[in-house]
Amino acid sequence: MKKIFCITGMAMALMLVLNITALAQDEEVKVRNANEDSDPVEVKGFKKENLFTGGGVTASFYSGGSLLGASPVLGYKLNDYFDAGVVVNYVYTGSRDVYNYNDKLRQHVYGPGVFARAYPIPFLFAQAQLEHNFTNVNYTASGSARISEKYSASATSLLLGGGLSTGRAKGGTTFFYLTILADVLKNRNSPYVDLSVDPNTGAERVRIVPVLRAGVNVGLFQKRYNRYDPEY
Repeated sequence: MKKIFCITGMAMALMLVLNITALAQDEEVKVRNANEDSDPVEVKGFKKENLFTGGGVTASFYSGGSLLGASPVLGYKLNDYFDAGVVVNYVYTGSRDVYNYNDKLRQHVYGPGVFARAYPIPFLFAQAQLEHNFTNVNYTASGSARISEKYSASATSLLLGGGLSTGRAKGGTTFFYLTILADVLKNRNSPYVDLSVDPNTGAERVRIVPVLRAGVNVGLFQKRYNRYDPEY
């Protein structure tokens, strides 16, 4: 009988030690389950997980020419409805047989910009983007009809428009998007306008060319299953 009591006492003591150890471990680190209904702890100030990168690329090949470009971005999700960031543009255009057989035209357009987006609903947004682009053009003639020339220009552009996304979920910054923008400043040196001359009056006309872009947002410092917080 004493042996039974002794074994029972030892078992109870062992269970007590295991319970105390388990409680101590639970107090050190707790992994938050995304499905839990408990209210999350709001962290104020800068959050590195709100940073995102991405952008778009352009590639077009046609008879006698090609167009290649990229517009990488670095942005920050301000809240569930607004993003802001910086962008760098670069577009190269190469053409031949522009005015005469075997002549060549090379154009480089590059410059920085800033943008802001507003999401009234997760898949629809409005965008404003301010850019300052520089244009370098090099034309190489092939005959005596025209002469070779180089020139440079710059222009500030304000692109306004909107777009669609695959879904900017709350707490996420990774998605694909499609935008259509227009340069409302209509500077004659802007890469987003088309120049023409009235044959009757000789007056120069500046026409806005819509800018269609597709790209991707890629969230930085994202955590799998949306959160592991050692303080939680």
